[in-house]
Formats: sequence, structure tokens, C-alpha cells
Amino acid sequence: MLMIAIQYEHNSTAQWHALVNDAQAACQCKLEEDAESYLVFLLMRYLTRPEFVSKIIALDYLKGSLSQGQLKFERLREVGDQCLLFSGLFPYQAQKRQVKISYFVKIGQSAYHNLTSVVSTESAQLYHLLAHSFVNLMDVLHSIREMNRDEALLQPLIAMELWRETGSKKALETVKASTKISSIFMDKESSYSIN
Repeated sequence: MLMIAIQYEHNSTAQWHALVNDAQAACQCKLEEDAESYLVFLLMRYLTRPEFVSKIIALDYLKGSLSQGQLKFERLREVGDQCLLFSGLFPYQAQKRQVKISYFVKIGQSAYHNLTSVVSTESAQLYHLLAHSFVNLMDVLHSIREMNRDEALLQPLIAMELWRETGSKKALETVKASTKISSIFMDKESSYSIN
């Protein structure tokens, strides 16, 4: 029985790695190995915990910032992870909460950055990497959500706002694709009005 569980876990990890690699290829973004591995295990850890969607991020961030030791680490890591998932997999949670997607990006980056002062030097390097790779990680998650879809995850205006505020290459790609479609439509419309 234990062998089956270990094999299942190995296959599950391999499948998540394959999914993340496919998403990286789709958005033409190559994550560093540590960031990629962190993302895989983040997806495995949280997607079995749907209750995280009901968390109040700002309050959790404040509690984490005011905590000490291991509790501070756990709370800030959880805030960073949840912000990454909200901004990448569930960006419309921002609209439901009446905030911008960049709100999750900024709080998530800050949580990961603050972890660098709480953990060992080796772990600090990982959280520094996550803070600085946050937008690329979000872009990979957007690509995962867009797999097997015929349309972009974000509406063009939301994508424009996200690109301007975070530099998201995936959001810029969405804006460019929308602009091409709009300009083709406009060209057809203007040719119809001439006739």
C-alpha cells in the first residue's frame, strides 16, 4: 500500500511539473529551477485546500508581519502563496474583492521579501527569488488557466492595467492580441462603410 502511495505521489509531481513546463513554453517564460519547483509544490499543496479562497489577505499579512519566529514565517509564506494563486489562477477574485490584480502581486511580493529576514540564508535566497519572479510565476499560472481555452483569461482592459502596473508579459500579450483583433475589425468596418 505504501509503495502505491509513493508511486502516486511521484506520478502526481511529474504531472504537475509537466503542466508547469507546458505553461512556461506557452507564455515563453522560463522560470529558474527553484522557482519552478516551488510553484509545483505550491499547486499540489493548495489545490486540495479550497478554503484559502475565503481568506482576508490584508489582515493575514498584518498578522504575519506582527508575528515572531516560526509563526511569522508560516503566516507570511501563506500570504505570499495565496497572493500568487489569486493573481495567477483566480484573478477575478480581485474584482469580487474590489481590488486590482496588482494588489495581490504587491502584497505577495512584499510577503516573500519580508520572509528573507526571517529564514536562513539558503531559504532567504529562495524567497528573494520568489519575490522577484512573482510576475513571471503569475504569468505561468495564467498560461495554465488558458490551456484548452479559446480566449484569454483576462479581459483586454484588465490586462492593460495589469501590464502597466506589474510589467506582466502575459498581460501585454493579451493586450496585443486584443489590439490586433480590434484593428482587423476596425479595418473591415471602415471598408464596409466605404461601399
